Amino acid sequence: MVKRISSGSPFETRIGYSRAVVDRDMVYVSGTTGYDYAKMEMPDDVAAQTRNALGTIEKALKEAGSGLQDVLRVRYYLVDMADYDAVVDVLGATFSEIRPAATMVVCGLTTPEMKIEIEVTARVGAGSS
Repeated sequence: MVKRISSGSPFETRIGYSRAVVDRDMVYVSGTTGYDYAKMEMPDDVAAQTRNALGTIEKALKEAGSGLQDVLRVRYYLVDMADYDAVVDVLGATFSEIRPAATMVVCGLTTPEMKIEIEVTARVGAGSS
């Protein structure tokens, strides 16, 4: 049975997607940007955007019965390589022990204030294996 998880973002309804989809023990989390959904604000700082995105992802994973420790695959979409060091400091603090397979792509995102987007795939219980 497939379960769809929403973060409550208005973008999910407008664009037509779920924050995460759970299929058996697999959790697929959509690309997540750095919005603070409580305030509906995007911080200017790329490190803050990265922390916000990871917080939104972690919340979706928890709702799926999983967590960051279960992440197997992560994709980073970064707008400006000049932000690389600030981003990897946050990512390293989060994933240095988990060490998922990862890809970073430099690209444009849908609005100018977005500096990073992160998507993950997790398997419930993978972190305890």
